[in-house]
Amino acid sequence: METFSKITSMLLHALETREPTVDLLNSFVDHWKSITNYYIETTDDSRPVKQTEIPWRLKQMLDILVYEEKQQGVEETGSCLEYLLQHKLLETLCTLGKAQYPPGMCQQVLLFFSKFLSQMQKSLLQLINVYRPLQKLIRLCALPGSKSEKEEAQFLLVVCSRVKQDPYVLRYVLELLDQPAVRTPTSDQSQASNHGAESPLPSSQSDSCASSPVQSEDSTCSPVQSEASNCSPVQSESGLLSCLLQLTKSQRGSVCLKAYQSLLLLAGLQSGSSGEILAHQTQLGELLAGRLVELYSLLPLESLDPTELQSWPHTAWSSQFSRCSSESPAADHMTNFFCWLDFLDHLMREAPQVLAVQVARSIHQCWLVDVVQPQLQNTCEQVVLLSSSVLCASVRLVQSVNLLDQLISFLLRTNTLTHLLLQRCDHISDQISMVSLSLVEELLQKPHRDILDTLVLRNLQSRSYLSPPATGQDDRHTESNEDSDDLEEDLFFFSDGQPPPLCSSSPPPPPPPPFSAHGSAADVVNSFLCLVPVQVRSAQLLQEGGYESYVHDAHTLVTECQTLSQSWDWPLSLPPSSSSSSSGEESDFFEGQLLKVLFDRLGRILEQPYELNLKLTAVLSRLSSFDHVLLHEYLLNPYIHLSHGSRSLFSVLIRVIGELMQRIQHVSNLTDKLLDTRRHLLGLNHNTGLEHLTLLRGVIVLEEFCKELAAIVFVKLPLDQH
Repeated sequence: METFSKITSMLLHALETREPTVDLLNSFVDHWKSITNYYIETTDDSRPVKQTEIPWRLKQMLDILVYEEKQQGVEETGSCLEYLLQHKLLETLCTLGKAQYPPGMCQQVLLFFSKFLSQMQKSLLQLINVYRPLQKLIRLCALPGSKSEKEEAQFLLVVCSRVKQDPYVLRYVLELLDQPAVRTPTSDQSQASNHGAESPLPSSQSDSCASSPVQSEDSTCSPVQSEASNCSPVQSESGLLSCLLQLTKSQRGSVCLKAYQSLLLLAGLQSGSSGEILAHQTQLGELLAGRLVELYSLLPLESLDPTELQSWPHTAWSSQFSRCSSESPAADHMTNFFCWLDFLDHLMREAPQVLAVQVARSIHQCWLVDVVQPQLQNTCEQVVLLSSSVLCASVRLVQSVNLLDQLISFLLRTNTLTHLLLQRCDHISDQISMVSLSLVEELLQKPHRDILDTLVLRNLQSRSYLSPPATGQDDRHTESNEDSDDLEEDLFFFSDGQPPPLCSSSPPPPPPPPFSAHGSAADVVNSFLCLVPVQVRSAQLLQEGGYESYVHDAHTLVTECQTLSQSWDWPLSLPPSSSSSSSGEESDFFEGQLLKVLFDRLGRILEQPYELNLKLTAVLSRLSSFDHVLLHEYLLNPYIHLSHGSRSLFSVLIRVIGELMQRIQHVSNLTDKLLDTRRHLLGLNHNTGLEHLTLLRGVIVLEEFCKELAAIVFVKLPLDQH
């Protein structure tokens, strides 16, 4: 009763106002009086508003306001608009909508506000008699059990569109009038750290970064933690942003779509300090990241297919509003999660730098650190497998520079986690090894220089894998040369069979002296082609091509890697070797955790599953395709003299060939079995009962891998280059 008495008193006060004499104003006031008289004269509180004159009266009032503005121009304030503002009609309408009397009044008020803001050309949101009722009406949106979601979504979209048109009113809409628009030290620091990637660092800083590209876990997390502690969001939980996030959960596609569009309009504000306001004076980053965590928690990890997760296709965020629900709830949950991830990725590409950084850091802390990292460190293999699969798909799908940077920071700058992920490339579970190798492969395809620097290049920079010059002249029997000599003396290494292109039946020419020229490109191609002995080759038995069949794919791969690294300013010449100390003793060389597990896996190629071998060779081929002098020397130069205990890709392959020649002596009818196995892999033979199937498949993968490496060398170093 008290609320009803206040409404009655307010309406009586509105009736007592003095009526202007202008005809247009008289008509406007008459319509308003008709609305207020309804509340005074009517006692039936169950009659829906659509059965009254209120909707028509509101429409007439709006038409009068729009017509008046067109007649007088935007610069002048008409008498009707002045009457509406002076007598706080919007405030009264907001109160009537909140009371929901008559039933459905809230929808009518939302529609009036939406049309009023969209049809009036004059900027009004900075006026206290407009933004105060607007703020109250926003608080009425997205409440539990609301029956006016459609009107609420349209109203909020109009508000955001108006803010997009007049960005300076953002503070009025977000209720931030008491907060000065200042740059915080945290925002300055975050901007400096992110713009640093775009501008060259001073020499001292770049040197320090090059020497230690992997930061500690504490230093990685500290910006997020400090920002969370320094930032004190002032927007209430019932504010505009929270309402929009709540509406994104609606079951009605049209409502969700408008909520998504409203968020994009706000996040895309580029003028003035809008980005800093949203980044440091609201909870937008936390709200967006919280929704991602919520959708991730709905994934039924116990029933998902890891392979399906890894290869999840790009799902545009807008596609969810036009698709039909799947019969599988798990598929729907995955679609919702990846659609929201795509939406965040799109939002960060459109947002100002300071806001994009804040959102990306919120995702890093709220999702990656707080949720995903404990799962990756879990002892349950199923949890590890599925969380790694989601990460693999996320890395592949993300395009935003800032979100990618946070993913890289999480995966490669968290020391304990990085070591764990790389170790799992050689896990006892083949599935976990597969997804870990897939994650590495996806990382190598992203346009981020730190990936190769951290995983490979920083370990090769010293070139300590080379034997010292002093001992290199006297002791020519390095690991690579010893293995080569052993194989050349093996009766199985060469035969009277038809050699492949560029490969003669005689041993390859002797390598050049240490630290001299690397031999011609034809010699290098020939070295890889001659690795696999003739009697274990099976491609020619089915009239398949030699290494030439890989040249087109190799050209595509090399071109892709060159395009990716074009802006990374890699050196054109090899750095000086520091393989020996001043005392003449060899320095220890460690190829790095990634190359270690890849070489270890390659050494067991004859006893591993076929699919795992394909993934392993794909990663090595991609690494070999990058146009970096250190990668080319270490992975593709068979003539380098390795220091004691060091190994290269070529030396590992030689050891595998040596093991192969011993193992095939126990396989009868080798040629026929290789032919049947190759036919089976091509789908020409469905007989899977072959003995030594894993070994035979490994031999075929090894043969094809050597041809692929030869093709990569052919593309990177044309045969006329010496």
